[in-house]
Amino acid sequence: MELYLLRHAVAAEKGTVEFVRDADRPLTTEGAQKMRHIAKAMKDLDLSFNLILSSPYRRAKQTAEIVADVFGFDKVLRFSTNLAVDGDLAMLIKEIKSETLQNILLVGHEPNLSTLISILISGHDGIDIAMKKGGLCKLSVDSLRLGKCATLEWLIGPRQIIHSG
Repeated sequence: MELYLLRHAVAAEKGTVEFVRDADRPLTTEGAQKMRHIAKAMKDLDLSFNLILSSPYRRAKQTAEIVADVFGFDKVLRFSTNLAVDGDLAMLIKEIKSETLQNILLVGHEPNLSTLISILISGHDGIDIAMKKGGLCKLSVDSLRLGKCATLEWLIGPRQIIHSG
């Protein structure tokens, strides 16, 4: 299985008066435009996904929708509270394991994504990994579980994605 982890693009600042709940913060206009460039570069890299699983938070949902639009997916986008800011990583692994798919894109937030990467490549959450907004990671997984089961193939920031596509 190939797991791709994508952090949402640049969103409205936390504490912005218009968005009382953190879950309601949208992508900024610049963030949405940059994400569209990132998604196009991802497509140019011939990445493929059988499923895009996203946090239901507005900024992550918008990020996932942009990727789905660029890739032309209309029925492979789903949302999971396990990818939300306070999501349950053990439940997320169970949810992913229930799929029989080979290529899954997870769209979420920090620090959850870097914690998940750390656990899957080392067996613990102590590895300091920084995922920039719009950053993308690829993990190869032999047998998915909440523990050491994956190999880090690459982790790249948004600028590198855009320039490689």
